[in-house]
Amino acid sequence: MADADPNPSFAKRASAEPAPLIEPKTAAPRRWLRPALLVSVPLIVLAVAAYFWLTAGRFVSTDNAYVNQDKVSVSADVAGRIVQVNVQENQPVKAGDLLFRIDPEPYRIALEQDDAALAAARVQVSTLATDTGSAAADIASANADVSLAQATYDRQAALMKRGFTTRASFDAAAHEVAAAKARLATANASAAKARSQLGSGTGSSGAPAAIQAAMAQRDKAALDLKRTSVFAPYSGTISQSSRLQVGQMMITGLPAVSIVKSNRSWVEANFKETDLNKMRVGQPAEVTFDAYKSVKLKGHVESIGAGTGSQFSVLPAQNATGNWVKVTQRVPVRIAIDEASPRQLIAGLSVNVTVDLRDHGNR
Repeated sequence: MADADPNPSFAKRASAEPAPLIEPKTAAPRRWLRPALLVSVPLIVLAVAAYFWLTAGRFVSTDNAYVNQDKVSVSADVAGRIVQVNVQENQPVKAGDLLFRIDPEPYRIALEQDDAALAAARVQVSTLATDTGSAAADIASANADVSLAQATYDRQAALMKRGFTTRASFDAAAHEVAAAKARLATANASAAKARSQLGSGTGSSGAPAAIQAAMAQRDKAALDLKRTSVFAPYSGTISQSSRLQVGQMMITGLPAVSIVKSNRSWVEANFKETDLNKMRVGQPAEVTFDAYKSVKLKGHVESIGAGTGSQFSVLPAQNATGNWVKVTQRVPVRIAIDEASPRQLIAGLSVNVTVDLRDHGNR
């Protein structure tokens, strides 16, 4: 107990007394803050209200808009097996580039056959020309026979009146005249037929009909052979080329590949019918892209659709029913893009379009 506190009552008093509180230093009240708030807040509200009042009804916008580009489905004009493919998906091509080739051998053989048919037609026409010359000679011979038979008949008739010939000789002379005239008529008919076959062609060529028909068939065969090579109609980007495979049979008119013409783009914006009251062709527009957040392009209203989207749907709405509900219609509006895009524009991209209605348009 030697280590115990000799004065326990003093220790208890010391621990019972609380420590003195140190008050924190408070900042001086900002007397200017409250008046500033009382003035600035109404001014901000007034400025926002003024902005909305000034711009109300000036702009209309829609996010139901998409980039459009010209595109064409290329098909073969002749049927056959594909033997060569020169393009692949998303490959850029220029106008006149070879896309694919169909086996040309059947069409080359058909062209050779038509060349032979054309040569045969020319031989036939040459033969007809010879027949025409022969017909002219036959006509001259028949005319001579008619003249001779007529003279013989006249002599027999004179002798018959005098009684110096027989009735049989007179009848024979008359028969010979009729036969000579018949031969003359036959010769004239043959000559007319030959001339008709030689000169019945049409058009400015003046060639006989047989040669014109053979030439037309030959030209068709040459065109079919040329069409076995399919070329790009214009510059663009290849799309949907999965059907182009070597060895695959190509059917006439069946789309084989598509080309997207990327150097001309526009926006098809579907505005509500209630937004069209002040919209005019030529009004400026602004286009932003969901894919490219930093791209903002200028454009203008190029045209306003002639009908709502529902009018051109496969199954148009039937409003003549008892449960009809009025729905705000959408009208397609074409927006022309007036400046080059720093990023590639892809057909079908989603965009947002804002049209400035303050400008009266009518470019």
